[in-house]
Amino acid sequence: MNHKKLVIIPTFNEKENIQDIIMAVMDLAGHFEVLIIDDNSPDGTAGIVKNLQQSFESRIHLIERKGKLGLGTAYITGFKYALEKDYDYIFEMDADFSHNPKDLIRLYESCAIDGFDLTIGSRYIKGVNVVNWPMGRVLMSYFASVYVQFITGLPIKDTTAGFKCYHRSVLEGIKLDKIKFVGYAFQIEMKFTAWKLGYKITEIPIIFTDRTKGTSKMSTHIFKEAVLGVIYMKFKSLFSPYKRAKVSQSELL
Repeated sequence: MNHKKLVIIPTFNEKENIQDIIMAVMDLAGHFEVLIIDDNSPDGTAGIVKNLQQSFESRIHLIERKGKLGLGTAYITGFKYALEKDYDYIFEMDADFSHNPKDLIRLYESCAIDGFDLTIGSRYIKGVNVVNWPMGRVLMSYFASVYVQFITGLPIKDTTAGFKCYHRSVLEGIKLDKIKFVGYAFQIEMKFTAWKLGYKITEIPIIFTDRTKGTSKMSTHIFKEAVLGVIYMKFKSLFSPYKRAKVSQSELL
């Protein structure tokens, strides 16, 4: 199977991690490519990526944006790029090694071999697999997922997970310009929408390790958006049926 695979990594001030995370992906079997979407990091993250491009010109891609525009809009930008460039499988991954790059292969095989449309790297499918987080944050994350499941009925244990593999058909079927949220609620909204549209979704267990370099981007605003956003999504779904986007052949050329 000679599938085109793109790993999308949004960045803001990740100079401590960016070279190592990109090289870890470059070293994987299966010819993964990387798209960095950098929100004008003042620490020079984009410059490090440009230096690496000289050695891996066809496999490392960079989109520079003018400022911090949010996680969700970064991924939407990446998804549109991936569809335009005809990638078959598109991945979401953090830059800080909280997600193990080696697990990209397991995510890919779950979709490409086992036939799922969306595979999620889950912290909670087998107990709680989180390393180096304070207990308060573990509990907040875990019960956030329980809350999402309770409100929406979404049959996913790790609803806020940001380590995923999409078959391109999912991103074609979701009306990306209609995705409302930009923080962690974006992760919930994408899963909820894919589920409502009838795509085959599964979770595989991963071990999530908190970053050791750089600083977290979590904020109370992001958390509040997720809490209120779940209610909005459920309410909207009661009155507005979900339909897959119709993608014409000309749009994919």
